[in-house]
Amino acid sequence: MTMFTNDKIKIDILKRKAYNYRWAEVDDDCIPLTAADPDFPVSEAIKNAIIEYAKEGYFSYTPKKGLPEFVEAIQQYLLDTKKVNIEKECILPIDSAARGMYVIAEAILNPDDEAIIFDPVDYLFKESVIHAGGKVVLYPARVKNGRIDLSALESYIGEKTKMIGLCNPHNPLGLLYEREDLQLILDLAQKYGLYIMNDEIWSDIVYPPQKFLSILNVDERKNHRVLSVFGFSKSFGIAGLRAGCIYTHNKKMFEKCIETSCVMSTAGGISSLSQIAGIACMNDSREWLQQFLQHLTNMRNYVCDRINKMPGLSCRIPEATYLAYVDIHSFQMSSEDFVNYIEEKTKVILIPGGEKFFGAMSEGYIRICFATSFEILEEGLNRLEKGVHLLLEEKK
Repeated sequence: MTMFTNDKIKIDILKRKAYNYRWAEVDDDCIPLTAADPDFPVSEAIKNAIIEYAKEGYFSYTPKKGLPEFVEAIQQYLLDTKKVNIEKECILPIDSAARGMYVIAEAILNPDDEAIIFDPVDYLFKESVIHAGGKVVLYPARVKNGRIDLSALESYIGEKTKMIGLCNPHNPLGLLYEREDLQLILDLAQKYGLYIMNDEIWSDIVYPPQKFLSILNVDERKNHRVLSVFGFSKSFGIAGLRAGCIYTHNKKMFEKCIETSCVMSTAGGISSLSQIAGIACMNDSREWLQQFLQHLTNMRNYVCDRINKMPGLSCRIPEATYLAYVDIHSFQMSSEDFVNYIEEKTKVILIPGGEKFFGAMSEGYIRICFATSFEILEEGLNRLEKGVHLLLEEKK
């Protein structure tokens, strides 16, 4: 029996607990297909692990570099699911992959150093560089023949360039990097003495027959150039627990990450409950994840089929993530204006492209999260289609 049916979603609870543009922040008659956060409850294993830990009544300090059993679980999970072999001494539990990105950027960059960030990409890449005092250099991530065109990437490297940001799988494009592309990025990092901030948080959500290839499995001689982040919010629905990790083969840079994370002073670090939940994610919830992926495959196919039949809209079928990146250029209006119109007229809420979330090159696109039930997704798309027809009528 599937765990991903409409009756498993408790809207009344989501209305109290699901923030970040989701159910708790919208009017009761609205459907948010917004932030990348599932509508489904977590696996029973995760709930039970937290309950059993809490029953003992102690929430003491944990080891500064994380619970050994959590680090061991991360090491095994990376090996099993991504064929990435990392020493336990080079894995740092951290309070979310997002926080890990900030830690890595601060470890790599000095003030005024430059970092190449793709446009579009999740805004946390840009924000982490700015927070570290670095300068963002935007590389236009144009899609050519189903791949991000990297042919001009080298020309964006200057004397002050110290880092390249890599989002693999890519949010919001839903694309996987192929071996040749990853090799090119590694070669450039080696040639110019750069580091790669490698975000693999979406690497569990990959649709067959595609397979995820980590940059760490491309050219081991250059792995010292890579500092990676991973987390459990997208795969296992524990965003509010803020659970992630940093890992690398570069021990010197790992020590710098320890320093910038502030874990040794207890000012930084990950909570005990987050680590208990993370262990349950990796050790006891893999079957849950496989069923979730099967459900998402159906939702992906449905949302893309519906979108591509709506007048004026189009989208590629994503290879990964549970996000549809939808082209709205034909309406000749800003992404924000389009999203606001659809919300006003039909009460379905979407994420606009543009500078705020993904970069200027995402203008003319919207993003739809489909990590929900068929019924909710169907109703949301019905409303979107209604709004599209209303907008077309107004434009006549």
